[in-house]
Amino acid sequence: MNNLIQNYKIILKELTNICTHIDSSRQIRIPKWSDLELVALNITAEYRSINFELQLFRCISGTDLEDKIERSVYNRRKRKLFCYIEEIRETLSCKFSGFTAIFVVDSTPVAIGKMSRAK
Repeated sequence: MNNLIQNYKIILKELTNICTHIDSSRQIRIPKWSDLELVALNITAEYRSINFELQLFRCISGTDLEDKIERSVYNRRKRKLFCYIEEIRETLSCKFSGFTAIFVVDSTPVAIGKMSRAK
């Protein structure tokens, strides 16, 4: 759990330097987290191979991040910020492209056989 918080703080610090174009979205109620903080948490979860929101919120329970956001709010705002998250991934992959020519795009298995067996 402690490594998650440390990784989150490092990623947030780097994202504030890289992504100055992400502003907080306009909402009626002022959110406790900025959009950049939410994107940093999402990227940290992906970095730590935390695939499910339930698993993520179990990891942040008991920390100072727990009181800042609820699961439903996190999920809703994460969907709205999808284009920013993809843009950050592309920016990071361009920065890393000088080091290697091979990238792992996604580690989630895709069920290809289900479609053909359904008929």
